[in-house]
Formats: sequence, structure tokens, C-alpha cells
Amino acid sequence: MEPYRILVVDDSVFMRKIITDLIEEDPNFRVVAVAKNGAEAVVKTQELKPHAVTMDIEMPEMNGLEALERIMAATPTPVIMLSSLTMSGAVETIRALELGAIDFIRKPSGSISLDLFKVKQLLHEKLRIAVKTRMQPQPPIEQAKRPERFVQPSAPFVKPPSAAEIPKRTAAATQETGKPASGAGTGSSKGFRDLVAIGTSTGGPRALQKVLSGLPADFPAPVLIVQHMPPNFTKSLSQRLNDQCAVRVVEAEEAQVLEPGTAYVAPGGLHMTVVRADDKKYRISLSKSEPVSGHRPSVDKLFQSLLPLKELIRHAVIMTGMGSDGARTIGELRKDGAATTIAESEETCVVYGMPRVAVENGAAMFVLPLGDIAPKLVERVTDKNGSR
Repeated sequence: MEPYRILVVDDSVFMRKIITDLIEEDPNFRVVAVAKNGAEAVVKTQELKPHAVTMDIEMPEMNGLEALERIMAATPTPVIMLSSLTMSGAVETIRALELGAIDFIRKPSGSISLDLFKVKQLLHEKLRIAVKTRMQPQPPIEQAKRPERFVQPSAPFVKPPSAAEIPKRTAAATQETGKPASGAGTGSSKGFRDLVAIGTSTGGPRALQKVLSGLPADFPAPVLIVQHMPPNFTKSLSQRLNDQCAVRVVEAEEAQVLEPGTAYVAPGGLHMTVVRADDKKYRISLSKSEPVSGHRPSVDKLFQSLLPLKELIRHAVIMTGMGSDGARTIGELRKDGAATTIAESEETCVVYGMPRVAVENGAAMFVLPLGDIAPKLVERVTDKNGSR
């Protein structure tokens, strides 16, 4: 079998050499060309039809984001972004994933070290996924209109604040997200009967954008999200989703009180579970316990925490991603009486891995294309609450 053809795009000669050498340490891959900016990348992608592209973001003449957008419109090709660990790098990477990039890796440091070895392993893993991905043109996802009216604000919970601290924290949270804070540790939380949990991996940021933008601002349930992603990037992801969706989206915090109409993204590097606290409120619990099936955060860990919460009407969704994280426990939730279990169908998955295992295990009540998931959640949640 001929090696998969890879195009390497970076404005640094040194970095192009490092990335090329790392890629070609796996005989299944061959770098057929390099490009020093986005404009060259667009032309060479059209001419050479590579199986996959590695793309730097900051480049002269045309940056990686603009090149990615043009490639996805004209010659849809699996693209892996090379990202820095800075906050600005995280923001740009989230934007790239929205535009259709398959995944990203941390940019190599350039030193011969354990760091380079880890980058090589990840790069080969991502490329193996990318070259087998069926690409389609990426139409823009419509953003939900920002609602004119919000729920009564209250301060975000980190630890029980003093009376003097509450107004300051409320203002700070509203300034950060653009929407009023929810989940006060000492205030009263709005009641809910339904709880939604979503698990996803490769291709997840774009899928989450599509689903969350389809939920109304007054969606009567909290939404808990595990997206396989490193620290920093989940913060940028939640901020970006919050800007684009009617529901409020935040990166979850320890002991935060769950509120309807709010989506909580598990922080990178931490497991997220739900607990019913002594005050009878449902709160977020975060931990650095051992990875589950190689993941932290883990979808299985989140779904498993919903099993004891039989008093709630539970809804679980598993979307695009490699592997099987969440597939086992979504089946347990179905057997335990969950009201809804949904798996994204193969036709819209970037990687039909996690949903495929859930479908094969008989865990999914509904197998739906991405565009039908939000309407189904609205139907299932609001019908049971009788609010619509």
C-alpha cells in the first residue's frame, strides 16, 4: 500500500523540517510537499490532493485560518492545526475547529526531548484519524440570536461568598460571559426536573456549536458537556460557544450549582461529575482522579455520575469522536430508565467511533444526524416539563 500523502504548511523552514521528519518516522505517511504560507497551501492542496494537511496558524501573506476556510470551501481536505499553548493560540484553534479542521496538536518546541516524542505520537495518531475521514464542504453554522431577557443574576460559586463579595462576583461573571451568572453557592437555584449530558471528541467543537445554538435561552434543563480537549482550550471553547448561543455556556467550576438554561463544559485535565449536595442542590464535582480509557475528562465518568440521580429525568447524547468513551455508560443509563439516549448518525460524524459503539451496543434510543439533535432535545425536555 502506498503511504498517505501529507502537505506540511509552516512559515518557518526549521519547523517545516521538524514536522516533516516527525511525520515520516511512520512509514505509512510521506510528505509530498511543503508550503510557507496559506496562499501556497491553498494552491498545493488543489494541485496535489493530499490525504491530509498540517497547518500553522500565524503566517505571512495568508494565515492558517483564512487558508483553512478556502480549502474547506474549494477542496475539503482533513487539516490538523498546529497550536501554541497560549490563550490567544487556544482562541485561534477553536476558530479553526469551527471552520472544519479535524483536530489540533501542540506545536513542537524544537528540542530533542520527551516533548518531541509526545508530539510525534500525537501527530501520528491524529494523522491516522485524518486520512480516513470523509470530508464535505463546511457551510457556516448560524448563530442563535442573543435573548433580550435573562434569568435573575446571582454570583458564580467557588466557595460560599460573604454578603459583601456577592455583588462583585456577579458583576465579574456577567462581564466575562456577557450573560448573567448562575449557580450561586448561597443563593437559591432555579428548580429543574431534566438534566442533559453530552459527550464528544474529535469534531466535537463544531458539533457542540450546532447543538447548543439550537437550544432556546429558556431551555429548562442544565446541559453538562465533556469534550476531549486540553486545559486552556476548554476555557476558550466555552467562551466562544457562549458568544454564539442563546443558552449560557461556561467552563465548569468546583461545587457550582446547576441551573437550567446553562451549559457546563468540563475543564481540560479534570473529570466532571454531578452530585446532589447536602443542601439538596445539584453541584459540579471536579477531580484529577486517574484517566478513564485514556481520557480526563471522561464521558463515561460523567454519564456514570447520573446513574444515582433517578429522581431526575435524564437525557444523554454521544457525538462524533474516536474510540468508545461514553458508549458503555450511555447504555447503562438507558437500562436505568433514562428518558432519552441519542447517538449522532454516521452521515454527520467527523469520526464515527463513539456513536458507532453506542449504536452497536443498543444504547441509543435515537440515531440522529447532527442537525436533528437539538430539536429532539427540545422536544423531549420541554414536553416532559409541559412548558411548551
